[in-house]
Amino acid sequence: MAELPSGLLEACVVIGASTDKLRDIYQLHVQSKLEEFPLLEGEVLQVHAPPFVSKETNSSQLIGPAFSRVQKRRSFIKKKRRDRAAEVLPNGETSNSAEVSSATDDISVPKDLDLIALPQLCFPGGLQLANEQREDSYHFLVFTDLFGNRTHGVVVQPLFLIGYLPWNSSKSRLYTPFALCVISKFPYYNALKDCLSCLLVLLRLARQADFEETIKEFSAKLSLVPLPPPGQLHVSFNLRPINVVLPSRKDQDSPIIDIDLHLPFLCFTHTTLLQVLSCLLQEQRLVFFSSDWARLTLVAESLLLFLQPLSWQQPYVPVLARGMLDFLMAPTAFLMGCHISNFEEVAAETEELILVNVDDGIIQSSWSEGFDLPSIPLAAAECFISRAECLRLHYDLEQCHLGAATDANALRAQRRDWQTRLNTQIQNISLELVVNVFRGVQDFLNHEHRVFNSEEFLRTREPSDQLFYKTVLDTHIFHSFLRDRLNRKQDAFSRMDPLKPSASLCRNRAMTESPRRPLLSDLSRSGYTSYTSPSDRLSRRLGASLPNLDQPDSPAALSSNRQASYRKMTPDAGRSVKVFRLPEFPPPLAYHYVQNYYSDMVSSLGKAISATPAGESALMARYHYLRGLVNTVSNRRLDALEDFQSLYKTDSDIFPSQMVKTLVDSLPADKRPELRRLICRVKRDQERELALDGNGREEAAVKRFKLPKTYMQLEEFVKCIQESGIVKDHGTIHRLFEALTVGHQKQVGPELFRVFYTIWKETEVEAQEVCLPASVSEHIESGECIFKLSSSVKTSRGVGKIAMTQRRLFLLTDGRPGYVEVAQYRDLEEVKVSSAPFLLLRIPSLKLRVQGKKEAFEANLKSETELWNLMVNEMWAGRNMADQHKDPQYMQQALTNALLMDAVVGSLQSSKAIYAASKLAHFDRIKMEVPMMVPRTTAETLKHKINPSLELAEPHAVDVLLYTPGKTCDRLWVSVGMGKVMVFDASSWSLTHTCHVGNARLNCMLGVDKDQVWMGSEDSVIYIISMLAMVCNRQLTEHRAEVTGLKVAYSCSAEGSVMVWDVPTLQVSFKPTRALENIMEVWRNGSLKHRLTLTEQQKGCTATFSALLLLPEKEELWSVCVDTGEVCVWRTNDTTKPYDRVVLQDCAGCHCMIKVKNQVWVGGVSRTAAKGKIYILDAERHQILKELHGHSDQVTALCSAEDRYVLSGAGQHDGKVAIWKVE
Repeated sequence: MAELPSGLLEACVVIGASTDKLRDIYQLHVQSKLEEFPLLEGEVLQVHAPPFVSKETNSSQLIGPAFSRVQKRRSFIKKKRRDRAAEVLPNGETSNSAEVSSATDDISVPKDLDLIALPQLCFPGGLQLANEQREDSYHFLVFTDLFGNRTHGVVVQPLFLIGYLPWNSSKSRLYTPFALCVISKFPYYNALKDCLSCLLVLLRLARQADFEETIKEFSAKLSLVPLPPPGQLHVSFNLRPINVVLPSRKDQDSPIIDIDLHLPFLCFTHTTLLQVLSCLLQEQRLVFFSSDWARLTLVAESLLLFLQPLSWQQPYVPVLARGMLDFLMAPTAFLMGCHISNFEEVAAETEELILVNVDDGIIQSSWSEGFDLPSIPLAAAECFISRAECLRLHYDLEQCHLGAATDANALRAQRRDWQTRLNTQIQNISLELVVNVFRGVQDFLNHEHRVFNSEEFLRTREPSDQLFYKTVLDTHIFHSFLRDRLNRKQDAFSRMDPLKPSASLCRNRAMTESPRRPLLSDLSRSGYTSYTSPSDRLSRRLGASLPNLDQPDSPAALSSNRQASYRKMTPDAGRSVKVFRLPEFPPPLAYHYVQNYYSDMVSSLGKAISATPAGESALMARYHYLRGLVNTVSNRRLDALEDFQSLYKTDSDIFPSQMVKTLVDSLPADKRPELRRLICRVKRDQERELALDGNGREEAAVKRFKLPKTYMQLEEFVKCIQESGIVKDHGTIHRLFEALTVGHQKQVGPELFRVFYTIWKETEVEAQEVCLPASVSEHIESGECIFKLSSSVKTSRGVGKIAMTQRRLFLLTDGRPGYVEVAQYRDLEEVKVSSAPFLLLRIPSLKLRVQGKKEAFEANLKSETELWNLMVNEMWAGRNMADQHKDPQYMQQALTNALLMDAVVGSLQSSKAIYAASKLAHFDRIKMEVPMMVPRTTAETLKHKINPSLELAEPHAVDVLLYTPGKTCDRLWVSVGMGKVMVFDASSWSLTHTCHVGNARLNCMLGVDKDQVWMGSEDSVIYIISMLAMVCNRQLTEHRAEVTGLKVAYSCSAEGSVMVWDVPTLQVSFKPTRALENIMEVWRNGSLKHRLTLTEQQKGCTATFSALLLLPEKEELWSVCVDTGEVCVWRTNDTTKPYDRVVLQDCAGCHCMIKVKNQVWVGGVSRTAAKGKIYILDAERHQILKELHGHSDQVTALCSAEDRYVLSGAGQHDGKVAIWKVE
């Protein structure tokens, strides 16, 4: 069973010199026998760790109080001598050995805390006595366990007077340092430093006898502090004389930041800072040096935060004590810190180290005084420097216009606000650097097979940056980053990367099955150079879902160049933060006082919840989380579960699953009926996790694409082709397999695949090296790409190279390059192989006849003729199919088929190569065998088609469609199974977002209040997506069965329950009687208006209803069934039998129905051909107006776009969405 999470305090440890050593040195000092004080070894003197209080009668309960976890403990033996002659006094008082507070020799230590090395780390420079007082010194520690989990420590070294009887003169006074170390699992460096500052005030005023008790009370108080949840709520508490603030992390995946992030900018120049970051990204062996121990940790922590969301995976010890320098001999990469006095020794005795002098801002290698490692890519570095130069790093300059603060806490708050704003700016700059360095990584990931194509990624980088990327791609830090991308982690990188100017264009290009090629507009910009910069290359695939492939893309979308790619990104506007102040601390070592403290905190949080407006659901979620946490540690488990359950409606992202599981396991399920739903869900989630546990290792794997080394059957071949990124579609891969195995055993050898893959990539490179002058590019649309270029041949229009784009063929004439139009594919009339006379020979040629041109175009392509004949015919057939079906994917698929033909012919090099390539002529074969003529009515009504499954390996059924109008963007929401929703811009039908809500099929969707989309799922949950943020962090969990319908603010589920929701509060405002075996009509307030009950006879003769449509103005109810081809029209005041039936011709069943204007659209499936059909009925006369044939599978979903268009979605064999014009 999982333990409860830690509070702020893990332990408080006191370290100092042993009494024996102090006495000996004091005697020598009095006798004047010491020239200088020797270095002493520190010992652990006290350990204070929770639990500090407990109720004996309650000790057997599972969950203990005071943010304590019931934990196993071990003993740390501390040697003591009862006859000690001296004690350490905070104020110089003498002590009696009888007054020793601890009578036991065992110190109880939390099981996860290792105290062996702690004395050295608390005194990294050694423990040395002094004969005069000096300022207290602070530094910071980071501990890492074998699993990579980090614990953090803040250490203060105060000096306390040693006093002895009977002589205590000023000449013989000695001061000994102690180390007070507060250990926490969370990096609250500034907050814990403030806490220790308050403790020192108390210790200097305390009597020696109260020394240990004061530290114990301090520790107990910190154990009562709850940690703020991720988001906009901080926690503060008073430790007299100052208020201490615990800042929350920005979100669940962001780190806690409680340090001053601008410190590295004060220590290093911008160029040096980038060099240090480059070393971290390349996982070098780095050693930081400084004369200030505190500076080492703060700078190292800041630099690691700059790399977020990349996470340092190697050994990390920012403070190495004097006796730990042998750690630097470790053969692995690491990040460690040493005192500046050890610089020369480390540089001389160790090799291959990167030495960073923090004090002087210098970086060098141990083998030379220079720095010769690969640097951050130039464009990203220049952007970072330009942004960093705008930072205002000096607090005093920012506060010149303000008066002097008279209150210390107000002054601290003022400084904290300034630091928070500066930290946010620095985070944005560093995040932009990471995004610029790793832009486009997602383009080369295959999520299905978890493969990263590193070679293809490297080809898109600048030549001068290749060495840097080759090193980084082999690091653990990058591997972890890739794993997060493959797991679709929604972190800062994934949120910021789409903000880049070319992102929308790239997202659309990624949707196609066409290979990567540069746009002709980009080629024209590159002039006559053979290299094209990566920002100008087409690094994603051609745009799918464009309204018409013959229409030029918008200039704004295609205007990105390198400068725009690195332009200044919009920083966060800043969070509106609330601070919850904890009640005053009670006497922390008395159980009943602690319980009263928790009750006061719960009461304060209840008041905060009541005062929070309903619209601020995120803030309300934080209050509920905090109250649930307090209820948990105070053993109010049922109240805690109620608070956590409310997170579903306010912000499910912060739902503490592990804590709730622990609570659920600790109590029976029948305690409160209202919690049964939560408990059952948690149990179900546990079962699902156990079932999926076997896939955990697969989830963590990231593979590099490698060419096969063995013969491949069809199944292995499909997987290898998909991993390579050549094509995803199963049908196309099967045809490719047939082509490569013509005349051979049905398996593809490694050598044949290597040749095929090499030719495919070489063709891409050749296309990228094409250079077009402006005189040629002005004839080409900006969105076109060159996909194939012939050798120089003689044609009827001159000598030159024939170029193939996705829209046309043109001749690039030799000599001074010129443009000669050959044909657009839709204008072709005939394509055939002919022969041209040459002396006494006949040379094979390609002959094209074009509409509107008398003379045919003929090209003497010689040995290439047969291949070009196949490719052009396939492009022609695909163009015709795309035009007839208003579906650009046909053209894209034809283009892929043509390029695969080219690669197959090049790799086989045999007499059967052309026959093998003909296996890929998919659309040409369809045109020849079964001419696919679209009925006239369908062609006139159909406007366009989109394929929401293009990112997937095979088509998925469209479950639900929803159109939502907006002020800036109209959207189409398409559910394609397993909780996956594709969101399209309804103006261009381009994909903009992909959302995941649960893991079950969605049954219904509804736009609510113009800024929300509700989605009813088979798992009985209603998921709520914010249209502004495009995130799903709220859920409605009141239904007990799958949600089957949503309307306005109503929902219904399969067991017959109907709920009426108050949208602002997401509470059930009314719950009518269950509607099983009948149809209910209710008023807007939820009260029953009318009940329609079908007789048993009617229920027997009608099949299962698949859709109902109420026309209240006509007092009619329309119904269709899944296995009958008729529409029944009922009178709402007489449901004994339908008063009209409309028989749908050639219909095997109906699945959906909507009303648009005065028409009723019904989606069904044909009885004869098993294809989708849409019937348009007149709502007045109950007659069929049109029959539309637009899908190759049953029509499963319909929705209306403001009564101007109707959108239809089809089953799995089709998987597309059609857009129809409404007349």
